[in-house]
Amino acid sequence: MTTEAIIYQTEIPNLSVRRGKVRDIYDLGKQLLLVATDRISAFDVVMPNGIPCKGEVLARISCFWFERFSHFRHHLVELIEDRAPERLEPYLDQLRGRSMLVRKTNVVPIECVVRGYLAGSGWKEYQKTQSVCGIKLPAGLRQCDVLPEPIFTPATKAETGHDENISFEEACKLTDASLMKMLRERSIAIYREAAEYARGRGVIIADTKFEWGTDDNDVILIDEILTPDSSRFWPADDYVPGRDQASFDKQYVRNYLETLDWDKTPPGPELPDDVVASTSRKYIEAYERLTGLSFPAR
Repeated sequence: MTTEAIIYQTEIPNLSVRRGKVRDIYDLGKQLLLVATDRISAFDVVMPNGIPCKGEVLARISCFWFERFSHFRHHLVELIEDRAPERLEPYLDQLRGRSMLVRKTNVVPIECVVRGYLAGSGWKEYQKTQSVCGIKLPAGLRQCDVLPEPIFTPATKAETGHDENISFEEACKLTDASLMKMLRERSIAIYREAAEYARGRGVIIADTKFEWGTDDNDVILIDEILTPDSSRFWPADDYVPGRDQASFDKQYVRNYLETLDWDKTPPGPELPDDVVASTSRKYIEAYERLTGLSFPAR
């Protein structure tokens, strides 16, 4: 894959845009246009080079899950494919396959993380306190062990810098307590259903994060859902607790970065060609395994 396949940043003049770590978000009035670029972040730092096809994988997997979980209200209106929103036709090549037209909501300022396995920051915290985000866990668990039950471990949202794990009680103080109880229940329910489905496709969803918004006192599932950026995906046939797992997500990039003498602050280091190509293949394989579809050829 060549750098020509990478869309690192979109440019649509005369539209208000907010650029996140990965997404370019355009304000269309009553709706938003969420464009998943090929930028990749690790340790909350955006790397200087992108991953071919990554943004398209994120958008397409999200749409797959939104349709599968249509019994929960969500913000997706449509995936931009062969037609652009009105007056954006000249920019279709930037948008095709990687852009979602969505309804606006009032965003709940909490990352709703659900963990089914003990990995990442949860494993690090468990080693120190035998708990994760204030939830006491059994003694003797190993790295990447399956948990007795999925746990809800919220985090603060950060556009730049690091998200911070917090307890459920702290999350309730940052927003409405009854709302947080509802989000905990719904997030765990979606995780359970998705994890069971994915296991049947040979993928373990170790953990994931959901984002929610509100609209007229209703709760709406927003942003991306169950993607390689928002989740840890492991191949089920290679799963062995007690060690790091092979993955279909950006853990491959994190593992590479851990080998460098880098302090995890901006600017991020340039990723080598083999890491870029391997990461792209992993994202595409995640899409194909989970959806059962071939990734669209360009």
